[in-house]
Amino acid sequence: MTNSENERNVDRRGFLQRMAWMGTAALWTLATGVVKGTHIEDTTPALGDGPHVVVDNFKFAPATIAVPIGATVTWTNRDDVPHNVVSTDKKFASPVLDTDEKFSYTFPAAGTFKYYCSIHPRMTGQVVVG
Repeated sequence: MTNSENERNVDRRGFLQRMAWMGTAALWTLATGVVKGTHIEDTTPALGDGPHVVVDNFKFAPATIAVPIGATVTWTNRDDVPHNVVSTDKKFASPVLDTDEKFSYTFPAAGTFKYYCSIHPRMTGQVVVG
């Protein structure tokens, strides 16, 4: 290997190392900017909000919730599509809830109250009061 070929290989290796570091720095800058700009929404209700059901990803969570007599349960739609909450025995029914809208119902008596989304009937849940 001649001296000029050796110098060329060293220059090429240095160039590739610099490019790798620059690429890493660029990716790091982009990643930290994306993370800083991303808002991760908390779907857990704050303490003191009472029993809460979150509607998200075409599911009620929790699907079964147990509450005492007289408790008020609040449903919040966190999904990107409208949903509603309708009891199978017609005790309660919400209007159509858009994203972040809420519906509450107070359960005055013991029992198991099944409900579903009439827009998406495969979405089901129940409130056990007792």
